[in-house]
Amino acid sequence: MQLDKKINLGLIFGGRSGEHEVSLLSAKSVLEVVDRQKYDITLIGISRDGKWYSGDDVHSKLASRDISGLTPVVLIPEPGNAVLYRIETIHNQSTLVDPRILDVVFPVLHGTYGEDGTLQGLLEMADIAYVGAGVLGSSVGMDKGLFKYVMSANQIPVLDFLIITRKELEQNAENTITKIEEKLAYPIFTKPANLGSSVGISKCHSRGDLLEGLMDAASYDRRILVEQGINGRDIEVSVLGNENPRASIAGEIRPVEEFYSYFAKYVDDKTALIIPAEISLEDQITLQNLAIKVYKAIDCAGLARVDFLLDKDTGKFYVNEINTIPGFTNISMYPKLWGYAGISYASVINSLIDLAIERKAERDRTIRSYGRNP
Repeated sequence: MQLDKKINLGLIFGGRSGEHEVSLLSAKSVLEVVDRQKYDITLIGISRDGKWYSGDDVHSKLASRDISGLTPVVLIPEPGNAVLYRIETIHNQSTLVDPRILDVVFPVLHGTYGEDGTLQGLLEMADIAYVGAGVLGSSVGMDKGLFKYVMSANQIPVLDFLIITRKELEQNAENTITKIEEKLAYPIFTKPANLGSSVGISKCHSRGDLLEGLMDAASYDRRILVEQGINGRDIEVSVLGNENPRASIAGEIRPVEEFYSYFAKYVDDKTALIIPAEISLEDQITLQNLAIKVYKAIDCAGLARVDFLLDKDTGKFYVNEINTIPGFTNISMYPKLWGYAGISYASVINSLIDLAIERKAERDRTIRSYGRNP
């Protein structure tokens, strides 16, 4: 890729996910600071029903839920530069026109069909450089149950948990709840296995709460993570890099609510972000090292935010989850932690795009064919 000219950057946002609105907030923040002298930006918005559109006003149109006048586009999953096409329909006949060159894609898509490896697989097939983790890192990081199994296999501490399927819950809710109560004590958290931004998460203090929480989580995913609750503090660490990642100092989230809910993250302005977290220097170093270990364990790349729980009663740290496309507004914890280290929001964006190009160059070294002389 020639880098002596402006880089053709495709910014993808929106998506068919419960985190659609969060994605729009993150994309808006990126657009406000990205260097237009360095990048020629193509906006690609994905509607709530999964349709792809482009145009200068695509962000505002998706935010207002009005897609009229937007240009339908499609990304062709074949190697080559001209991969984004406008769909032109005349007399019910659709034609692909106006190929658009993309050098790098920046997915600012949270949740399903954006952070779970599905989009990453499409971009791999199209042979485009893209920001963030690959198919493996994205999918493992997204599925909270599988992630915890991988952590356990690497001797990384996690809280006790079970995985319940929606079908299992529907077939016999009573037995399901009994099985959970035999392993875990209240309070118990129920979470959709494949979603973020605290969507569908409930803190359950009784059997009635548990049933309600399970049903709510099951509406968002067929797999439900059921996890032991503790008297905990929410500690987060940002990670940046590919093969040799670096970790930021740890910060702490102090919500007014019982836990860091969707409302506390994006609606209520009373949640406090404490940077650095009020923990010892020894604990800071422990968490930085642990965050990098988590990052490498799932083969993450580009960026991630690793979330920990500190048990107030025992002083133990537990890995809660990893977010491979964390909230990316200018007031989100990920960029704010790097800001504390003197790295601006715009500089983080530049670094992520550089890391995407670096990762693509490393992929290109892989031999894709094998032949033997007869």
